[in-house]
Amino acid sequence: MDDAEAGNPDDKPSKTKRKQEMHELQRLGVELVSLSESLLGDMALDPALLAAVLDAKRIKTHGGQRRQMQYIGRLMRDVDAAPIRARLADLKGESAQSAAAHRRTEALRARLMEDDEALTGFAAEHPGADLQALRALLRNARKEAKEGKPPRAYRELFRFLRDAESQRQDASSQSAAEG
Repeated sequence: MDDAEAGNPDDKPSKTKRKQEMHELQRLGVELVSLSESLLGDMALDPALLAAVLDAKRIKTHGGQRRQMQYIGRLMRDVDAAPIRARLADLKGESAQSAAAHRRTEALRARLMEDDEALTGFAAEHPGADLQALRALLRNARKEAKEGKPPRAYRELFRFLRDAESQRQDASSQSAAEG
């Protein structure tokens, strides 16, 4: 069996494969351009790539936008795309972990809305949480539900619980790293 038949690992990928990879990186760049500037700042992108993405947000002409996206695709070749894909999946809520965390937070919110005893359990699990703010959010969310108003406090309650859960997880992972 010679090298051509064995599939020599030193062979370059085919031109078609390289083009597919470049188009995939360009699509990833399009997703980056669609993000808000605050989310882009949290992505920890290469400075040249971040500048190119921000420039693409400002370009309005079709031809200029197309060329800028090609440039972003070219810059993406030099960057490890896996962490960017993972972060985008988290932002979209596509990862299994983020979906599970979302469901847990929704279930916790439902328990707190139904039962005052759940507040005691929450306080025990989250010693650093602002219970006074939580009680006010619960009271307002229950009042909105009763009066049929838009669920503003209900959404605020979800954000409060999500932040409290992430702080608890951060604290537990930090203590596990120390110990």
